[in-house]
Amino acid sequence: MSTYLIGDVHGCYNQLQALLNQVSFNKDKDILWFTGDLIARGSSSLEVLQFIYSLGKVAKVVLGNHDLYLISVYSGIKQSYACDNIVSLLQHPEIEIFIDWLRNCPLVIVDEEKKLIMSHAGIFPYWNLSTALQYAREIEKYLKSDNYIDFLSQMYGDIPDIWNINLTKFELLRFSVNVFTRMRYCFLNGRLDFSCKTSPLSAPTNLLPWFLINTNIPTGYSIVFGHWSTLRNVSTPKNIISLDTGCCWGYELSMLRWEDKMYFQQSFHT
Repeated sequence: MSTYLIGDVHGCYNQLQALLNQVSFNKDKDILWFTGDLIARGSSSLEVLQFIYSLGKVAKVVLGNHDLYLISVYSGIKQSYACDNIVSLLQHPEIEIFIDWLRNCPLVIVDEEKKLIMSHAGIFPYWNLSTALQYAREIEKYLKSDNYIDFLSQMYGDIPDIWNINLTKFELLRFSVNVFTRMRYCFLNGRLDFSCKTSPLSAPTNLLPWFLINTNIPTGYSIVFGHWSTLRNVSTPKNIISLDTGCCWGYELSMLRWEDKMYFQQSFHT
């Protein structure tokens, strides 16, 4: 049995299938972990969701910002745009099934045996693992509830952009959603920055990638994330694994086999 960790698919169905063919993926033996952002931008979001949903427990998915966006568009909280390429998905007769499935996906997955943590954008460096899981599970509880639309209506916004335990409950949860699904850079005082999306090689000097700030995550754990395609040619610390290599932008879809740490890539031009 092999465990494969796959970066942001973003509707690139053909590339996903070609990537899995490289390793002769066997759904009866292997497990797939997805860093989120399954949909949008690419041309085949419907096919991607249909395939991953069909895998059942073989697929482990963390929610990304685009997955939450799909739920919000479906719920009337957000407006869809043509460039998102999700019209056919929204019009599919089984869209409610996919939405319910996504609402029940986690924001963070932890495998204690493998010492492996996955979140779409990462883990806030000033949190320990217990705190991160506390906020993730609270958000997941709301997304699974019958009142999830009320939660979504309060979820969006850049403020608060710094963690403080004296924030209101929903301020803490909004901040946490942004950490798990939107975070890239922090100012030196830990304040989140949402404007800079470039490579750290050309970022302002007053910003640090979240993973270069001393973390409270125990030694021995690895954090796997996606979201940040401009990291595709940037080295990260040994236990920080970035898997979004910008397939939807014409680059590659990337996958890591956990057992032997071997990487596989599939070009956008299959």
